[in-house]
Amino acid sequence: MRRTLSPAFLVSHPAHFVALGFGAGLSPIAPGTVGTLVALPIAAALRAYAGDAGFLLAIAVALGVGVWAVDRTGRDLGAADHAAIVWDEIAAFLLVLFLVGAEPLRQVFAFVLFRAFDILKPPPADYIDREWHDGFGVMADDLVAAFYALLMLALWQRIFQ
Repeated sequence: MRRTLSPAFLVSHPAHFVALGFGAGLSPIAPGTVGTLVALPIAAALRAYAGDAGFLLAIAVALGVGVWAVDRTGRDLGAADHAAIVWDEIAAFLLVLFLVGAEPLRQVFAFVLFRAFDILKPPPADYIDREWHDGFGVMADDLVAAFYALLMLALWQRIFQ
């Protein structure tokens, strides 16, 4: 079982490269936040070149591939949701970015809300994080954070606009 994080580990298997967010997960400071930021240029490229259907397809692929990559990398690291595994943040935040659009201020609010809910893990994310120790579980608790972030943004828009 390998636990050492290095550029060599990153490129030792395609699953590691994906799960560690192309290297963002190697950040010594706040790898989850750094990983979440990786979604911004990906979303911008998808918005510019893929259209809505392509963007949604990319999200579905990111989620599906993420389950495999996160599961494999978690097993290799000996921790299902190791801090360096950031693909779950990237894929879930891509969904948020698709729904909030390209306006920078909305993206900033979405980012702050998503990170807050990902860190706080309100129910059922706390249960999923505690009980589901596989790639699906790791991906699922971030989808819950995405749901809460989107819900708060929708409520804010409904109440104040």
